Amino acid sequence: MREAITEPAAEHRRDAQGTRRLLLDAASELFAERGYERATVRDIAARAGVNQALLFRYFGSKKALFGEVMARGGQEQLRTTPAERLFEVALRGMLAEGGGPGTDRSLEVCLRSIGGSDEIAEALRGLGDEYADVLATLSRADDGALRGDLALAWLLGIGLMRVVVGKEPLAGADPDTVCRLVVGALGTLLEDMPQES
Repeated sequence: MREAITEPAAEHRRDAQGTRRLLLDAASELFAERGYERATVRDIAARAGVNQALLFRYFGSKKALFGEVMARGGQEQLRTTPAERLFEVALRGMLAEGGGPGTDRSLEVCLRSIGGSDEIAEALRGLGDEYADVLATLSRADDGALRGDLALAWLLGIGLMRVVVGKEPLAGADPDTVCRLVVGALGTLLEDMPQES
Protein backbone atom coordinates (compact mmCIF):
# COMPACT_ATOMS: atom_id res chain seq x y z
CA MET A 1 0.00 0.00 0.00
CA ARG A 2 2.85 2.42 0.58
CA GLU A 3 3.58 2.57 -3.15
CA ALA A 4 0.11 4.10 -3.67
CA ILE A 5 1.33 7.43 -2.28
CA THR A 6 2.02 9.69 -5.21
CA GLU A 7 5.19 11.72 -5.57
CA PRO A 8 3.50 15.20 -5.56
CA ALA A 9 1.59 14.46 -2.34
CA ALA A 10 4.77 13.25 -0.69
CA GLU A 11 6.59 16.39 -1.90
CA HIS A 12 3.92 18.66 -0.34
CA ARG A 13 4.26 16.84 2.97
CA ARG A 14 8.03 17.19 2.98
CA ASP A 15 8.12 20.78 1.72
CA ALA A 16 6.30 22.91 4.29
CA GLN A 17 7.99 26.10 3.03
CA GLY A 18 6.91 25.33 -0.53
CA THR A 19 3.34 24.76 0.58
CA ARG A 20 3.35 28.00 2.59
CA ARG A 21 4.68 29.84 -0.47
CA LEU A 22 1.95 28.32 -2.69
CA LEU A 23 -0.70 29.42 -0.19
CA LEU A 24 0.77 32.93 0.09
CA ASP A 25 0.92 33.30 -3.71
CA ALA A 26 -2.64 32.05 -4.15
CA ALA A 27 -3.96 34.27 -1.35
CA SER A 28 -2.14 37.30 -2.74
CA GLU A 29 -3.71 36.76 -6.16
CA LEU A 30 -7.22 36.15 -4.81
CA PHE A 31 -7.13 39.03 -2.30
CA ALA A 32 -6.03 41.33 -5.15
CA GLU A 33 -8.76 40.02 -7.45
CA ARG A 34 -11.65 39.80 -4.96
CA GLY A 35 -10.68 41.48 -1.70
CA TYR A 36 -10.41 39.87 1.72
CA GLU A 37 -14.10 39.15 2.31
CA ARG A 38 -14.80 37.50 -1.07
CA ALA A 39 -11.65 35.36 -1.21
CA THR A 40 -12.62 32.11 0.52
CA VAL A 41 -10.30 29.68 2.29
CA ARG A 42 -11.55 26.95 -0.06
CA ASP A 43 -10.69 29.04 -3.15
CA ILE A 44 -7.25 29.95 -1.81
CA ALA A 45 -6.43 26.30 -1.10
CA ALA A 46 -7.78 25.21 -4.50
CA ARG A 47 -5.66 27.78 -6.33
CA ALA A 48 -2.61 26.64 -4.35
CA GLY A 49 -3.43 23.01 -5.15
CA VAL A 50 -3.50 21.93 -1.51
CA ASN A 51 -6.04 20.87 1.09
CA GLN A 52 -7.61 23.83 2.94
CA ALA A 53 -6.62 22.27 6.27
CA LEU A 54 -3.02 23.16 5.40
CA LEU A 55 -3.95 26.86 5.37
CA PHE A 56 -5.00 26.57 8.99
CA ARG A 57 -1.96 24.47 9.88
CA TYR A 58 0.51 26.99 8.47
CA PHE A 59 -1.28 30.27 9.19
CA GLY A 60 -3.90 29.60 11.87
CA SER A 61 -6.61 31.69 10.22
CA LYS A 62 -7.54 33.57 7.07
CA LYS A 63 -6.82 36.86 8.88
CA ALA A 64 -3.33 35.72 9.80
CA LEU A 65 -2.76 34.69 6.17
CA PHE A 66 -3.94 38.14 5.07
CA GLY A 67 -1.47 39.74 7.49
CA GLU A 68 1.38 37.70 6.03
CA VAL A 69 0.36 38.55 2.46
CA MET A 70 0.38 42.26 3.34
CA ALA A 71 3.67 42.00 5.21
CA ARG A 72 5.35 40.02 2.44
CA GLY A 73 4.36 42.42 -0.33
CA GLY A 74 4.10 45.87 1.20
CA GLN A 75 6.88 45.45 3.72
CA GLU A 76 9.22 44.00 1.10
CA GLN A 77 8.52 46.94 -1.18
CA LEU A 78 9.11 49.41 1.64
CA ARG A 79 12.33 47.69 2.67
CA THR A 80 13.87 47.32 -0.80
CA THR A 81 12.71 50.41 -2.69
CA PRO A 82 14.57 53.72 -2.28
CA ALA A 83 12.25 56.41 -0.89
CA GLU A 84 12.54 58.56 -4.00
CA ARG A 85 11.27 55.65 -6.16
CA LEU A 86 8.59 54.26 -3.82
CA PHE A 87 5.64 56.17 -5.29
CA GLU A 88 6.50 55.25 -8.88
CA VAL A 89 7.24 51.60 -8.05
CA ALA A 90 3.94 51.27 -6.15
CA LEU A 91 2.06 53.05 -8.94
CA ARG A 92 3.59 50.83 -11.62
CA GLY A 93 2.67 47.77 -9.59
CA MET A 94 -0.97 48.86 -9.57
CA LEU A 95 -0.95 49.75 -13.26
CA ALA A 96 0.54 46.41 -14.37
CA GLU A 97 -1.93 44.30 -16.33
CA GLY A 98 -3.09 41.39 -14.16
CA GLY A 99 -0.25 41.95 -11.76
CA GLY A 100 2.31 40.13 -13.88
CA PRO A 101 4.90 37.77 -12.43
CA GLY A 102 6.75 39.19 -9.46
CA THR A 103 4.54 42.28 -9.28
CA ASP A 104 3.67 43.49 -5.80
CA ARG A 105 -0.12 43.77 -5.58
CA SER A 106 -0.29 44.96 -1.95
CA LEU A 107 -2.01 48.25 -2.77
CA GLU A 108 -4.51 46.45 -4.97
CA VAL A 109 -5.20 44.07 -2.07
CA CYS A 110 -5.76 47.14 0.14
CA LEU A 111 -8.18 48.69 -2.32
CA ARG A 112 -10.26 45.56 -2.70
CA SER A 113 -10.27 44.82 1.05
CA ILE A 114 -11.38 48.22 2.33
CA GLY A 115 -14.51 47.94 4.44
CA GLY A 116 -13.63 44.57 5.96
CA SER A 117 -13.34 43.88 9.66
CA ASP A 118 -11.67 46.19 12.19
CA GLU A 119 -8.61 43.92 12.23
CA ILE A 120 -8.27 44.19 8.46
CA ALA A 121 -8.76 47.96 8.60
CA GLU A 122 -6.02 48.18 11.24
CA ALA A 123 -3.59 46.17 9.09
CA LEU A 124 -4.34 48.39 6.10
CA ARG A 125 -3.97 51.57 8.16
CA GLY A 126 -0.62 50.41 9.49
CA LEU A 127 0.74 49.70 6.02
CA GLY A 128 -0.67 53.00 4.74
CA ASP A 129 1.03 54.87 7.58
CA GLU A 130 4.36 53.30 6.66
CA TYR A 131 4.02 54.29 3.00
CA ALA A 132 2.96 57.85 3.92
CA ASP A 133 5.86 58.17 6.39
CA VAL A 134 8.37 57.22 3.69
CA LEU A 135 6.78 59.60 1.17
CA ALA A 136 6.84 62.40 3.78
CA THR A 137 10.63 62.09 4.01
CA LEU A 138 10.82 63.38 0.43
CA SER A 139 9.44 66.77 1.46
CA ARG A 140 11.37 69.47 3.28
CA ALA A 141 8.17 71.41 3.98
CA ASP A 142 6.93 71.87 7.54
CA ASP A 143 3.77 70.02 6.57
CA GLY A 144 5.67 67.06 5.08
CA ALA A 145 3.51 64.52 6.93
CA LEU A 146 0.38 66.00 5.34
CA ARG A 147 2.06 65.91 1.93
CA GLY A 148 2.98 62.25 2.45
CA ASP A 149 -0.65 61.46 3.30
CA LEU A 150 -1.83 63.38 0.22
CA ALA A 151 0.62 61.46 -2.00
CA LEU A 152 -0.65 58.15 -0.60
CA ALA A 153 -4.28 59.25 -1.04
CA TRP A 154 -3.54 60.17 -4.65
CA LEU A 155 -1.87 56.80 -5.27
CA LEU A 156 -4.79 54.88 -3.77
CA GLY A 157 -7.31 57.07 -5.59
CA ILE A 158 -5.67 56.32 -8.93
CA GLY A 159 -5.71 52.63 -8.07
CA LEU A 160 -9.35 52.77 -7.00
CA MET A 161 -10.49 54.47 -10.21
CA ARG A 162 -8.35 52.34 -12.54
CA VAL A 163 -8.33 48.90 -10.90
CA VAL A 164 -11.57 48.68 -8.92
CA VAL A 165 -13.98 51.06 -10.71
CA GLY A 166 -12.47 50.70 -14.19
CA LYS A 167 -13.04 54.38 -15.04
CA GLU A 168 -12.05 55.28 -18.59
CA PRO A 169 -9.86 56.73 -19.91
CA LEU A 170 -7.70 55.98 -16.85
CA ALA A 171 -8.47 52.24 -16.86
CA GLY A 172 -7.14 51.83 -20.39
CA ALA A 173 -4.37 54.41 -20.25
CA ASP A 174 -0.79 53.47 -21.01
CA PRO A 175 1.03 52.86 -17.69
CA ASP A 176 4.10 54.82 -18.84
CA THR A 177 1.95 57.85 -19.66
CA VAL A 178 0.16 57.69 -16.31
CA CYS A 179 3.47 57.40 -14.46
CA ARG A 180 5.04 60.27 -16.38
CA LEU A 181 2.13 62.60 -15.66
CA VAL A 182 1.59 61.61 -12.04
CA VAL A 183 5.22 61.31 -10.92
CA GLY A 184 5.98 64.68 -12.51
CA ALA A 185 3.14 66.32 -10.59
CA LEU A 186 4.12 64.48 -7.39
CA GLY A 187 7.35 66.48 -7.34
CA THR A 188 5.28 69.66 -7.14
CA LEU A 189 3.24 68.31 -4.23
CA LEU A 190 6.27 67.19 -2.24
CA GLU A 191 8.79 69.91 -3.13
CA ASP A 192 6.92 73.18 -3.60
CA MET A 193 7.24 75.35 -0.55
CA PRO A 194 4.39 77.67 0.44
CA GLN A 195 4.85 81.28 -0.64
CA GLU A 196 5.64 83.79 2.10
CA SER A 197 2.68 86.14 2.70
